[in-house]
Amino acid sequence: MTHAHTHTHSHPHSHSQSHDSHGEAEILDLDAQVLADHLTGLTGWLPVQAPPRRIVDLGCGTGTGTFALLDRFPEAHLTAVDTSAAHLQRLREKACARGAEGRVRTVQADLDAPDWPDLGTPDLVWASASMHHMADPDWALRTVHDLLAPGGLFAVVELSGFPRFLPANAPEDRPGLEERCHEASDRFHAEHVPHRGADWGPKLTGAGFTVEDERIITVDLDGSRSEAVGAYALGSLRRLRHSVAEALAPEDLAALDRLLDTEGPGSILRRDDLAVRTERTVWAARRTG
Repeated sequence: MTHAHTHTHSHPHSHSQSHDSHGEAEILDLDAQVLADHLTGLTGWLPVQAPPRRIVDLGCGTGTGTFALLDRFPEAHLTAVDTSAAHLQRLREKACARGAEGRVRTVQADLDAPDWPDLGTPDLVWASASMHHMADPDWALRTVHDLLAPGGLFAVVELSGFPRFLPANAPEDRPGLEERCHEASDRFHAEHVPHRGADWGPKLTGAGFTVEDERIITVDLDGSRSEAVGAYALGSLRRLRHSVAEALAPEDLAALDRLLDTEGPGSILRRDDLAVRTERTVWAARRTG
């Protein structure tokens, strides 16, 4: 089965506005480019009862899911919601470039606020890598349930963690570096993002949904001939470094910095053995009755 979109790692519905919004936008755009075929497969799989006319994309980032959904459902109008004004501006520019500005409405909103803006009565709500950032996800799920039209579908896509890019024996001077970075990142996120990796099935049922399907999507792409994969790996590992720098052994941090040094001989951009390996889980939940 195909893949869901990665709304990556440092998430579009992030509560901290202090991070590098431009850098995050670049990585979200690369994510969309690298995983486009997988995303098309996922939107094609959605078990909609009829083509949705009104869609809401919660935590839309720069529009990865937004445009995949508009391509899949050409009669639909979509409301794209995010906390980041910069991401929404980038999304609007993309919509204009595609001639789709008449089908997209952007809404800047903090989805942890007690009152959500008016998002209409959608037939489909899409949340890719955004639910785990909610301060009170159970409340957010109930809010989505009440928002949906009867019979409407809620698609929740969640990531298992950062993608892997390097072979296990890399880099040559510190084999297994990437796995140790992931272990440190998992510890960081367990403390700061406790809902990451949650099983959303029982939560959706508890909010009143009927979970119609759940599947795990495995991505394993050969990136050895793709400049986009190199850029994606570079951006992802740069963002990973922020959460793991204090936890890594000095030798590992130095090895990571050599990978991230685009001018140096050990740059990840010089490698010809990159891949993109990750997993996503998607839940399709219906508002019945």
